[in-house]
Amino acid sequence: MSELEKTRGAGRLYLCATPIGNLEDITLRALRVLREVDWIAAEDTRHTLKLLRHYDIRTPVISYHEHNEAQRSQELIQRLLRGEEGALVSDAGTPVISDPGYPLVRLAIDSGIPVLPLPGPSALTAALIVSGLPPHPFYFGGFLPRREKERKAALQAVAGLPATLVFYEAPHRLRQTLNDAARVLPGRRAAVARELTKVHEEVVRGTIEELAAHFAAAAVRGECVLLIEGEKLGQEGMTREQAPSEAEIRKALEAEMRAGATRKEAIERVASLYGIGRNRVYRLSLEVGRRPT
Repeated sequence: MSELEKTRGAGRLYLCATPIGNLEDITLRALRVLREVDWIAAEDTRHTLKLLRHYDIRTPVISYHEHNEAQRSQELIQRLLRGEEGALVSDAGTPVISDPGYPLVRLAIDSGIPVLPLPGPSALTAALIVSGLPPHPFYFGGFLPRREKERKAALQAVAGLPATLVFYEAPHRLRQTLNDAARVLPGRRAAVARELTKVHEEVVRGTIEELAAHFAAAAVRGECVLLIEGEKLGQEGMTREQAPSEAEIRKALEAEMRAGATRKEAIERVASLYGIGRNRVYRLSLEVGRRPT
């Protein structure tokens, strides 16, 4: 079925962001929708019921989590196809982002059921804007692998990205993750945002080594967001690994000039080859044997 087609008579599925801590962060639209839908699919019904009771919302709540999402997705799709309207929420923040829900969303889209986002709280964006690191571009990697070998490999795979790296991490794994990051990404600026919007909210900033030392001696509670500086860009927009060295540029200039190019032609060709500025190439060309221009 085309994603442009809508199944006649089908209800709508709302993806509803809920507070990550402070209950006042929920939107007025989300409160209205949660009251009006036929059911709410929740990752942890006990957690969601606290929010609903706080706002006197009495909509039926259905359990939907990683252990039953395959079967429950099929059941909810059938209810939506019959015209019921439903809302999907996670324990906190925006559903589907490192939380259950993607199978339900994909099935709804494939079935021609309208899927509507209700934007709101997100630990990802909240941590990014207070981290003090460049907010764009950024790379979101969700939760890192639990095993050390796989975790280091995951960090190494994104080490060259010229973007702020953002990960979720459980409190009991934060210390080891910081130690691994210090080995794979030494010297980079970083931040840990913990318990965002709650009473004990904390954002710790420093180098990755400083954060590893800080949390080695500090109790860690609450879900954490780890942010790490991306690979720094050079003047021409290349990473340190991608940018040619001065020796490489001089060698390329010499090759062009040995092939008969004038100095001006060699500068143009080498600058174009590496995608770098002519001024830098010109300066290095002065160190290369003179040829007529």
